[in-house]
Amino acid sequence: MLILDFEEFTQRVAMGEEFQFYYKNESYWISRNKEGFHLTRVQDSYSQTFKTSGDLFKEGKIENKGIHELWEELEI
Repeated sequence: MLILDFEEFTQRVAMGEEFQFYYKNESYWISRNKEGFHLTRVQDSYSQTFKTSGDLFKEGKIENKGIHELWEELEI
């Protein structure tokens, strides 16, 4: 299914859907388990963990920028 916009993406993550995406040819992964939501850089397994998906989108950073700021540059 094609992701239409950032809002749909955030809703699907909140429902527990996991996504792999690329930023500047680096692979990242958004996942969820009993500990919370995770934003992971695949190359070195660097992971940021958040209690909610909202926290992930508010506080998660890639190169000191939020996912929303980078949205147009991400390849999902």
